Amino acid sequence: MKGLTMKNYLGVGISVGVLAGLWTQLSIELTLITWVAFVAWACFFAAGGGRAGLVKGLAANVSGVLWAYLASLALEQATFNGAVAIAVALLGFVLCVQAALPLLSFIPGAFAGTALFFGTAFDLSGVLIAIVAGALLGIVSEVLGAKIQASFDRTSAPTGPAPAPAAVA
Repeated sequence: MKGLTMKNYLGVGISVGVLAGLWTQLSIELTLITWVAFVAWACFFAAGGGRAGLVKGLAANVSGVLWAYLASLALEQATFNGAVAIAVALLGFVLCVQAALPLLSFIPGAFAGTALFFGTAFDLSGVLIAIVAGALLGIVSEVLGAKIQASFDRTSAPTGPAPAPAAVA
């Protein structure tokens, strides 16, 4: 981290702050699930950002949602004690094993997707829309943040030759 200062994060901080405010207002007006997008947005950055972070974060989030949805369908039919515990155990296993596939190798994103589905009281379409929104917010905030950061870097760069060193007496 040598050489990094708070200034290195101004661009992304500004872009995330502006987009977070816009997303919050828009999602409230459209009755979308605001907080789910923030989790998916975080997964974008946690998965490394860029195109790879977008693809891996989104794929892992969606896979977690879909596995949780399938588990919820199975649990509707289960009538014995311990069914939820067994379903959760199987989900945990599947979310880890699927990581053998490069596209689904971001295990935290899969767990996040599962938690998002359960945390929204099984709102499949609502959670999928918000996850996609969050992933897109991630890539937009990164690109916009880099452009903002570049403008800060240009304005603070020295404009002329370096001053000559002082003479030693």
